[in-house]
Amino acid sequence: MSPAIQVLLLFTVLTLALAVVYVGFRVSRVLLGQAKANAWTRGAPEYQDPAWVRRFEHAHMNCLENLPVYAAVVLAAYMLGQLALLDSLAFVFLAGRLFQTTVHLISAGPLFVLLRATGLVVQWAVLAYWLYALIG
Repeated sequence: MSPAIQVLLLFTVLTLALAVVYVGFRVSRVLLGQAKANAWTRGAPEYQDPAWVRRFEHAHMNCLENLPVYAAVVLAAYMLGQLALLDSLAFVFLAGRLFQTTVHLISAGPLFVLLRATGLVVQWAVLAYWLYALIG
């Protein structure tokens, strides 16, 4: 299997795993009678998740924002018959994603936000390189 496809699948697993953690926490609160099932609807002031749960949710949303971009590049490379072009940097991209997500889960403090941005810049640089190579 192509490393680019492996990374696509691992990125998808990461995205789902993050959701399982924070949704699982919320489901447990409902099942234990500690919150109503609709306590998390947008703008609901009734329930405030602990900070670690919010970090998992935000890391999940961040993956949801970026997974389609990576998937689009992989799909385009595949359709153009150039998937091998992505293989050499696929795990560099994944390392940037894992670094960003890990830092996101640790803290939302100013230093950690800057560190998180570093992981994002690594991913963007790899994506930009791939796009340039595929388009050019």
